[in-house]
Amino acid sequence: MAIYHLSVKTVSRSSGRSAVAAAAYRSGIRLACERDGRMHDYTRKRGVVESFIVAPAGAEAWALDRSALWNRAEAAETRKNSTVAREYELALPAELPEGERVALARRFAETVVERFGVVADVALHEPHREGDQRNWHAHILTTTRVANENGLGDKTRELDGRTTGPALVEGLREAWAEQVNAALERARVTARVDHRSFARRDAERGLDPRDRFRPPGVHLGPGAMAIERRAARERMRGLSDDAGVMARHRAKQLRGASRRDAMREERSERHLEGPK
Repeated sequence: MAIYHLSVKTVSRSSGRSAVAAAAYRSGIRLACERDGRMHDYTRKRGVVESFIVAPAGAEAWALDRSALWNRAEAAETRKNSTVAREYELALPAELPEGERVALARRFAETVVERFGVVADVALHEPHREGDQRNWHAHILTTTRVANENGLGDKTRELDGRTTGPALVEGLREAWAEQVNAALERARVTARVDHRSFARRDAERGLDPRDRFRPPGVHLGPGAMAIERRAARERMRGLSDDAGVMARHRAKQLRGASRRDAMREERSERHLEGPK
């Protein structure tokens, strides 16, 4: 059963993070941050299947150099609480072969780059050894500024706006679902994903979930009807749980993986800094 997951997060200095460290960790490489002189070495990290950069058409060479890219992203921000990168976390279908998962992640990164003019740094990770072995996922780290011939220009503030951000993110969520389903269809996999919640699907179809379980054609008294309604609600919850338990479990695993990544990143940073 293919599981849908897409979350959008930010990398901010206010939480003590840096774009250089985040990029090094997700790609499992060694990068030096020119802003503070710190070295971020994650070459011992396991589980990175592949990493690559997607840049706008005609981008300069620096955009495809991970060190140059993220040091420019850091240098472009002057505030101590600046958002220095944005991250998209995607669940990749375990039903697809590795090459198709890579192509799928690249396709979504290209969508983000084309829509916002940013540069995207993509890293595909295999499932954690202690987790669900279907939990293939990708981290797409993007700049928060548009890439142009002079470097990094205007901020992509539309993604942060209260009025514009939610609609744009919803559009990306829908695009990701369409791309996943197209890939599953090409691979002749019958499973499909849906970016909408169960409640939203029912509302858009004009359905009352309780009506699905109400037996037709039998007249019951008020007491019996109350019992039937309670039973119908219990059945509805049970079916919703059955249909959604895997999705919730997968999302929980991805959130847990993200937290573990952040904790490992922080522990590594403290180790690199040494005792104070």
